[in-house]
Amino acid sequence: MSSQPISLALLWHMHQPFYKDMVTGEYILPWVRLHAVKDYYDMVAVLDRFPEVKMNFNLVPSLLTQIEDYVNNKDTISDIFLNLTRKDPADLTLDDRIFLLQNFFMANWDNMVNPYPRYHDLLLKRGRFVSPAELAKVARRFSTQELMDLQVWFNLTWFGFIYKNEDPVIKGLIAKGRYFTKEDKQAVIDKQWEVMGKVIPKYKELEDRGQIEITTTPFYHPILPLLCDSAAAKEAMPYVRLPETVFRHPEDAEAQIKMAVEFHEQRFGRKPRGMWPSEGSVSEAIIPLIGGAGLQWAGTDEGILERTIAKIEGRTRALSAAELYQPYLVEKDGAAVALIFRNHFISDQIGFVYYRWKVQDAVTDFTAHLNNIRISLPEDGRRYLVSVILDGENAWEYYRDGGKEFFEAFYGRLAHDPMIKTVRVADYLEQNPPQKKAGKLYAGSWISNNFKIWIGHQEDNLAWDYLSRARLALQNSTSGDLKTAWQEIYVAEGSDWCWWYGDDHSSENDAAFDALFRRHLKNVYNLIGRVPPKELEIPIKQLRVVRPIKEPAYLIQPLLDGEITNYYEWLAAGYYDITRARGAMHQIETLLRELYYGFSLTDLYVRLGVNLYLGSEEAKDFSFAVIINSPADRKAEIAYDRQQNRFVFNLYKLNEKHEWELLKNLETFGIGRIIEVGIPFDDLAAKPGQKIEFTAVAYKDGQELERWPRGGGITVAVPTESYEEEQWFI
Repeated sequence: MSSQPISLALLWHMHQPFYKDMVTGEYILPWVRLHAVKDYYDMVAVLDRFPEVKMNFNLVPSLLTQIEDYVNNKDTISDIFLNLTRKDPADLTLDDRIFLLQNFFMANWDNMVNPYPRYHDLLLKRGRFVSPAELAKVARRFSTQELMDLQVWFNLTWFGFIYKNEDPVIKGLIAKGRYFTKEDKQAVIDKQWEVMGKVIPKYKELEDRGQIEITTTPFYHPILPLLCDSAAAKEAMPYVRLPETVFRHPEDAEAQIKMAVEFHEQRFGRKPRGMWPSEGSVSEAIIPLIGGAGLQWAGTDEGILERTIAKIEGRTRALSAAELYQPYLVEKDGAAVALIFRNHFISDQIGFVYYRWKVQDAVTDFTAHLNNIRISLPEDGRRYLVSVILDGENAWEYYRDGGKEFFEAFYGRLAHDPMIKTVRVADYLEQNPPQKKAGKLYAGSWISNNFKIWIGHQEDNLAWDYLSRARLALQNSTSGDLKTAWQEIYVAEGSDWCWWYGDDHSSENDAAFDALFRRHLKNVYNLIGRVPPKELEIPIKQLRVVRPIKEPAYLIQPLLDGEITNYYEWLAAGYYDITRARGAMHQIETLLRELYYGFSLTDLYVRLGVNLYLGSEEAKDFSFAVIINSPADRKAEIAYDRQQNRFVFNLYKLNEKHEWELLKNLETFGIGRIIEVGIPFDDLAAKPGQKIEFTAVAYKDGQELERWPRGGGITVAVPTESYEEEQWFI
């Protein structure tokens, strides 16, 4: 057990996609503005109260340049959310009203809507779950005053805890709560610009006084190893199918790093010493580029170290604490860079788990993990380094009070625990330079230690091919606005586009991201005087079969009573988590929460979790269906029959007129806390060995409300008589 305090390097990574069309100047989504107001300022300003605590912040240049764009172009910036906030409610068209009602509740309802009575009342008037068709009717029922209050509240709720609790204007408007005026609305907008204007200076202030270290990322957040050579993906995924065109442009990776370092020095008065490569993505090829730019260190995931050592030793094993919690030197072509490796588990606890816990329990758990690490370290007089690196923006809307209580308790504990010393990474490395070399660095990212999210899927590969063609056209061009065209290429190299392509992630903004990526490439052609290829008019994101979190393992025979009768009845079922499928773009609450599915030898079973009390009067307005797309078109729908005064379960088939025709009534269902249904394979015209593809759909008053999975379906194979024997053998 080490008697030395643990050196803790906490690094908050701040990043948003590049939402701006560089030709039209339009921002398609408001999250740079709203996160700047809510998170980017609070995250650094709260440290004024804890001067003993040292922190590290990674600020992506493409994020900072968007913040600066808002600050410097206050009166001309184009952001549809902002434009419709500024518009007089009396002048809103029906389409404008629909947009407001559809999008101005985009926030965490539990923490950012429900605590404010007027905002919550407006949500209830709109309806918690409302179909697009219904919105047109609802919009007509909203008065101009209610629309004014909605405009103000959407922007008001996105302020961080410092302004909500300390700024007299924002505090006063929250207290006022309703009957806002155009002057109130303008005050909110003015305060947004006040906060955005403080963001970059505040980070510089704290770095100048030595409390934080600011690091950078390649300018537009590209996956560096794939820019250097797309074949780098094969190290972790030897059988991956790569794009038709090999993308091998280390000069682009070098340019993105150089632009980032120069931008950083201009804003903060000094060059960055460290870098968080986008998504923690590393390979040997990027080391000379990072070192050549004057950067001293970089961070990645602990899994990369584990696989690097396994490659050297020819075997996979668990790393000792002493191996993991120290920096390593990586050398390549005369360049040397120190690498630190994040503790994956603890980082994820803060980002995805602790918001559900009592604050003191979360803080105690965090420090207990650090103490356990210290106990496992040798008593050799060294100061070991635990790196905790995570997203610094998206988690806090899930924390009560925007994270205020958590940060005060968390930083308070770190400031006074004698066995934990928070450090700036560069300071630590000056005093504790790497004593080990990493050898041949494994190529991968922090996510599963590979590049699967960004390359290999048909959609990802198509995006890379389109990028390669646009880049080649630009490279061969000698006329036009070449400078802006190259910036568009660098933007299109960003990781965010392929994050949404493929079957890894999806959100309600899929189409917007797809269109913006293709628009960046079309801009390249237009800027050099060429007609964009027609292929760029066709969406890359396609309907697809979706892979759930868990596939069915064995036959099941659940009791269809609408209750979770026992732990085991759905244990072997497949599972699709709708809360994850919503993505990370601040979706409002969905009606359907989760989807389980499985089968016996004779029936398909589906279980739906619903964010609604199914015994309420409100529930009678909703219906729920399992839509079967193959081998035959069928719809199994639960709906409330007011004549029978109960829910009924009917099976429909698609007739020649493409209308749903009643096939039969089924009694194999249950509604209680959950919805459970069973559908005979015979009624689905499905034979053993055939594949069934289905989706779950929720309706309100007959209008489709939501469909899961979005943009695809779940497939299962009808089991054969020998299914269980086959599973046992596997």
